[in-house]
Amino acid sequence: MSTSFPPLNRPDSVVFSHMGFYVRDLEKMARFYKHVLGFTETDRGDLGAVQLVFLSRNPAEHHQVVLATGRPQDPGFSVINQISFRVPDLATLRAVLARAQADGGASDIQPATHGNAVSVYLRDPEGNRIEIFMDTPWYCEQPLREPINLDQPDEAILARAEAIARSRPRFQSRAQWQASMARLMGYSTEA
Repeated sequence: MSTSFPPLNRPDSVVFSHMGFYVRDLEKMARFYKHVLGFTETDRGDLGAVQLVFLSRNPAEHHQVVLATGRPQDPGFSVINQISFRVPDLATLRAVLARAQADGGASDIQPATHGNAVSVYLRDPEGNRIEIFMDTPWYCEQPLREPINLDQPDEAILARAEAIARSRPRFQSRAQWQASMARLMGYSTEA
């Protein structure tokens, strides 16, 4: 007997909401995410032996990040590849970078461009990699990562990102790429 499932071809049918991860120092990590990334603590409490801090940047979401005690002191490997946060512009990207540098809890800070984005990669106080990024108007195939100097004027940074994107064989506008992805994912049938 075969089972028929309803299609998931609407952007709102499955939407990423939040993530949780284990930490060693709950207070240090909560302070970092609140101070550097501007999260608000929405709740905190114990669930058995586990202490939880709920954080959000969206008043419609109770939490977007949950910090939970219980990470071993030396797990040997972080299973988190990266946690990524989108910002609207280069000024905000620079502001987050300045906060991270002033906070002192961030390490391994690396500004980069992927052609389709301008990013800052860093490690939080417990070594989890964070990406703060701004989308550009272009698409180019990934992976691609080139260092970029955020001390330059916006125009120079965007010109560099565009030149890198244009150097790739499948360069196109972000709008063109999004339209092709909408067709591929079944959200649109327009040619």
